[in-house]
Amino acid sequence: MENQNKLTKKDLNSMFLRSNLLLGSFNFERVQNMGFCFVMIPAIKRLYAPGKERNEALQRHLEWFNTHPWLTAPIFGVVGAMEEEKANHGNLPGNSISAMKIGLMGPLAGVGDPIFWGTARPVLAALGASLAAAGSIAGPILFFVAINAIRLATKYFGLTLGYEKGNEIIKEMAGGRIQKLTEGASVVGLFVMGALVNKWTTINIPIIATRITNDSGKVVTQTVQDVLDSIMPGMLALLLTLFVSWLLKKNVSPLLIILVIFIVGIAGKAFGFLG
Repeated sequence: MENQNKLTKKDLNSMFLRSNLLLGSFNFERVQNMGFCFVMIPAIKRLYAPGKERNEALQRHLEWFNTHPWLTAPIFGVVGAMEEEKANHGNLPGNSISAMKIGLMGPLAGVGDPIFWGTARPVLAALGASLAAAGSIAGPILFFVAINAIRLATKYFGLTLGYEKGNEIIKEMAGGRIQKLTEGASVVGLFVMGALVNKWTTINIPIIATRITNDSGKVVTQTVQDVLDSIMPGMLALLLTLFVSWLLKKNVSPLLIILVIFIVGIAGKAFGFLG
């Protein structure tokens, strides 16, 4: 017990400071993955000596990741506690840490967007704008100070709370609970990602399939997309997602897939077979 590596207050503070640079390396291939790994480096250096285990930990946090940037903080805390458990006892598989990240990022994104983007920011912006419209410099200052106070408080206390709760969760685990938690987090993560496919992926084929003149003499048209939507809304988005997943399993470069999708989308719009 005396030789166990534990994250210190300094490590958590370093992670908090780094979390403010999370989106500095935002990319279209794995979104926030590089920022996530950058934030976790102080914890990884504390817990793992240079070598295979440290390399595996770094690689583990370079996987695809995306959630509300302010609410990454509790995820950092929980993941830090799990890495601590893995480093000291070795009984926590790496894929359970990845599954926990996936399971948390969807629900937290759903919470963060309406609270911060949909409520706090518009309300504070409106208040600041009303002061600015009256000629007061306090308007923009109020907005800047208030929104950043909320952001920093959320990140700092979210990180420390996540670490504390993560330790409590791990201490309470016994027997097959870790496996059940991993499976549950995986199911939640897959469910959230599946639900977001139809929201994030939009495909429209505006090619006219039928053109009928009704009794009143009005021409009614039906596009290919209308026909597909009548069968199953979001069918093309689902098929595209499954196809891309299959290509990734075949080790096709994600950048190549993105480039081809861009080219097909631009060509489809130019030639009229995509809307």
